[in-house]
Amino acid sequence: MADWGPVLIAVILFVVLTPGLLFQIPAGGRIVEFGSMQTSGASILVHAIIFFGLITIFTIAINVHIYSG
Repeated sequence: MADWGPVLIAVILFVVLTPGLLFQIPAGGRIVEFGSMQTSGASILVHAIIFFGLITIFTIAINVHIYSG
């Protein structure tokens, strides 16, 4: 039996936290910009830190497991 929980959570968070897709922190002239489809080095770093924090919470602290088979 394979544990698909961490894989599924990582894929969903990666899509949701892609800078510029849904939101971008920090934006060009604002703090938050929605649907800009643009990115910068600072926003990539901020989104990577948020991604790491959420993936750590979901896989280690909450201990999410999804089994197949």
